[in-house]
Amino acid sequence: MARLFVENLTVMDFSYLDAARGVVGESWIVDIELSGELDDQGMVFDFGSVKKQIKQFIDAQADHRLLVPVESAGCEIEKDGQEVRIRFPLSDGGEVRHRSPKDAVLLLDSDTLELPQIGAQLEIQLKEILPDNVKEVAIVLRSESIAGAFYHYTHGLQKHQGQCQRIAHGHRSRLEVSIDGSRDSDLETQWSQRLADAYVATDVHVVEEFEHNGIPHTSMQYTAAQGEFAISLPSKYVFTMPHVSTVENIAMHLASCIAEESRGKVCVKAFEGVGKGALGFA
Repeated sequence: MARLFVENLTVMDFSYLDAARGVVGESWIVDIELSGELDDQGMVFDFGSVKKQIKQFIDAQADHRLLVPVESAGCEIEKDGQEVRIRFPLSDGGEVRHRSPKDAVLLLDSDTLELPQIGAQLEIQLKEILPDNVKEVAIVLRSESIAGAFYHYTHGLQKHQGQCQRIAHGHRSRLEVSIDGSRDSDLETQWSQRLADAYVATDVHVVEEFEHNGIPHTSMQYTAAQGEFAISLPSKYVFTMPHVSTVENIAMHLASCIAEESRGKVCVKAFEGVGKGALGFA
């Protein structure tokens, strides 16, 4: 059999629930290999179709969704028509509650999120839609190799016309901070730690502060084009901004915060997942 490959086919940006960490933003690079017999064009599968058809399929499965390992201890799922409600206990006594249209969530028959598990599930589903001459599908999911500081964050963009309007999707992102043109690794580490596993919220979306098991929690809620969205989680994970939490505003907000504590001209290079982002100056 012949075999073709495409590296860096797409990036899956999503969030998932973890009993120890709460809501975790993640970005996985997708590589793919297809094995099979050559068709009448002398190909296993046309590269143009790989980049379009297969990318669209993979993006539709998990990209910009909240992944929920439903076998995690105490996880409760309630379905009401097109809406899904989730209660997800955390190991420290906190809880994540999430409500959204069902398409914003991917329910997994497991108790944790594992790269091989998601890759194998995608391989099975993808094989069903490919031509008969394609005999084997191999999907490799991997994280970007980052030498410096990075952080995982989750957010939702109410006014976005695409999937970013979903209240719980996220990214694993590099962070670069420069003062007067020179990189400051200490500031990069400091802010990456401050934003680790954060939910970056827009302040107008905060609707309630409450306690669960004696632990302060914060609730966010809004209505977007796809429907009604709500999420609550321990307040220690919530980083609130005065503006909508686009990467442009994140970069500018971080630059302003750092400028209040540092002398010199501040430049923040904030990534949104892999290979894209925004610059903020103060």
